[in-house]
Amino acid sequence: MDMEKLPSIALGTWSWGAGFAGGDQVFGNNLGVEELKPVFDEAMANGLNLWDSAVVYGMGASETVLSTFTKNCKREDVFISTKFTPQIAGDTENPVADMLAGSLERFATDYIDIYWIHNPADVEKWTPYLIPLVKSGKVKRIGVSNHNLAQIKRAEEILSEEGVHISAVQNHYSLLYRSSEKAGILDYCKENGIDFWSYMVLEQGALSGKYDTVHPLPAGSQRGETYNPLLPQIEKLVAVIRTVGDKYDITPAQVALAWAIAKGTTPIIGVTKPSQVQDALQATKVTLTADEMKALEETAESTGVDTRGSWEMPMV
Repeated sequence: MDMEKLPSIALGTWSWGAGFAGGDQVFGNNLGVEELKPVFDEAMANGLNLWDSAVVYGMGASETVLSTFTKNCKREDVFISTKFTPQIAGDTENPVADMLAGSLERFATDYIDIYWIHNPADVEKWTPYLIPLVKSGKVKRIGVSNHNLAQIKRAEEILSEEGVHISAVQNHYSLLYRSSEKAGILDYCKENGIDFWSYMVLEQGALSGKYDTVHPLPAGSQRGETYNPLLPQIEKLVAVIRTVGDKYDITPAQVALAWAIAKGTTPIIGVTKPSQVQDALQATKVTLTADEMKALEETAESTGVDTRGSWEMPMV
């Protein structure tokens, strides 16, 4: 599939399925095939065919749910993105190939469109394992996630010695968390023709406009524990986001998406309802003005909130 024809947003499946680091524990969801089929169908019908998963999401559960749907598509009609997570690697001769083999089996395919090193546990150690996977055709493109600029550059050096290159970088990036921009990663990607995928653009719903101090995120969920204490500061930003949204007749969530697209990134949206697919589509059609972008960014800075995840290292 030609990268040029990719949609301007990716659809994330972190909250699909249950289990360790899965939808029930992280998001307080428990979603299976029955609930998610209409979501997948709605997306595909509207040309949103870029799907992002990882083995670690529910330890294969997310991939398994997604594969139930992708197996019924023509392989070239769907773009599958999944990840090797060093933290759960086996102690084998080639742990990357082994984890990839599990993904290939679940998706019943002989290649993955884009395969990521999920976290930079050891760039020198893990990056070289990707080279034979690309050369054999099992992996079409390579991405690195949660890497800082020095690590991205080093990974690219290791790969390019063998004529292989990084196609994409996937980092946490939102109005509240612009460390990849401040670190020069967005510029580096732009200069080198690398796609930048932003995850947690909505900060797990904290920027969706659905939550505030009166209506907190679900109690007992990890995201509730993380964001509920920050809601007094985040409310101020959501108020400005809402004002911008009213002008275009879109929701705060759609403004946050439109902002991320305007920054030249591909936001990954976690979708669990067909209506969210429609919302995302609508957001891709809105172009914010420079003044609106500035107002949003200045308000976000003034909240003083740091939403870096426990699994992330600082980028700056």
